Amino acid sequence: MKILDCSRDQDAIAQAASAVGHGELVVLPTDTVYGVGADAFSPTAVDKLLTAKGRGRDKPSPVLVASVADAEKLTTHVPDVARALMDEFWPGALTIILPAREEIGWDLGETGGTVALRMPDNPIALDLLATAGPMAVSSANLTAQHPAATVAQARQQLGEKVSLYLDGGECGGGEPSTIVIVGEQLTIVRRGAIPDSEIARFGMLAQ
Repeated sequence: MKILDCSRDQDAIAQAASAVGHGELVVLPTDTVYGVGADAFSPTAVDKLLTAKGRGRDKPSPVLVASVADAEKLTTHVPDVARALMDEFWPGALTIILPAREEIGWDLGETGGTVALRMPDNPIALDLLATAGPMAVSSANLTAQHPAATVAQARQQLGEKVSLYLDGGECGGGEPSTIVIVGEQLTIVRRGAIPDSEIARFGMLAQ
């Protein structure tokens, strides 16, 4: 296990990307809370992630991306309303669930053929994602425990299960992202940092 201070370790991102490429788990800061991530395209790494959190396959991990273009490569279609949400809230605390490309051959858990995508508003996270590629990322805490706002809190919960921790200081958000399914209506499946009223500006909310 290694902890790297991103303000002092100039090769921290390169080391983290290398760890991801070798199928290891990495803790990273985001704009909401600290996350624990793995190579989204490695079923073994994703399984390691779910196991580390004590999470079942019925709760698949979202995928973080460095850009809208990266998100477009992972979904079969980006509806106009989804693109409008991305334009307004990305990078930021909104996770959008869209149909996944089957030909990718990944295994994020029981997704029902969808993928939950988010572009975080954090320079460390974006640098890592741009270097390592899209990552399956979940909050860096054990299931049912409080999300980590600092790398120390993440380490306390996940310990040696994680190969490398990126210390980017305290996360300012503290509240997880809002998760929305984009369909004929907008379905909020988890309330978070972006309130319902903001989402409702872009379409009718399912009751």
